[in-house]
Amino acid sequence: MDIDKNTVKATFLRRPNRFQGFVNLNGVEIMAHVPNTGRCKEILKEDTTVILREENNPNRKTAYSLIAAYKGVRLINIDSQMPNKLVEEALNNKIIDELKDYNYISREKTYGSSRFDFKLAKSEKGLNVIKEEYYLEVKGVTLEDNGETRFPDAPTERGTKHILELIEVKNSGRGAGIMFVIQLDDVKSFRPNDEMDEKFGKALRKASENGVDIMAYCCKVKEDSVTLYKRIPVEL
Repeated sequence: MDIDKNTVKATFLRRPNRFQGFVNLNGVEIMAHVPNTGRCKEILKEDTTVILREENNPNRKTAYSLIAAYKGVRLINIDSQMPNKLVEEALNNKIIDELKDYNYISREKTYGSSRFDFKLAKSEKGLNVIKEEYYLEVKGVTLEDNGETRFPDAPTERGTKHILELIEVKNSGRGAGIMFVIQLDDVKSFRPNDEMDEKFGKALRKASENGVDIMAYCCKVKEDSVTLYKRIPVEL
């Protein structure tokens, strides 16, 4: 997926709150919007080279969004809206082998009182009759250590709630899955970050035991594009 706006490099200075980041752009200190509520402490360090997306919106308080950062030679995308866009593109292009047979794709759909990122469905060949439904939740992952990626990087009651709701979907006879989109490349595996949120890890293992699909895919990340492309092992 190409980033359809101009991108520029800058040097990270500080992050006073989760939505604001100050950077040095061409010798001038400016404030940029950070589209990620996670901590990203191991990524957004002083003097780190970051990528800004130019927004060209006169109604915004900030002219740029901070969408990626270099961690050594590895570029990590931190835009929290990117994972859902990547999954939608991959579903439409039949990139995700486990889900390529679903021919109906809908965003932000509810089951009962729960709202999930995607609802997928299959129809009988040649007929407009729904044969099977599948609910999918997507989580973006930016935390990496020696090739191992983890989620979450901060406690998430909401994330745990989503997992427990997927178990209810699966128990109703429908398909259910959670996909962790690793927003970087060249990684070895994924696991729940029990050290940060033990309840989330327990819920994820319970979901797996109840037949919920647990998937993790990494991305090719460039300064002007991001592509979902390869499944990696999930270690529960």
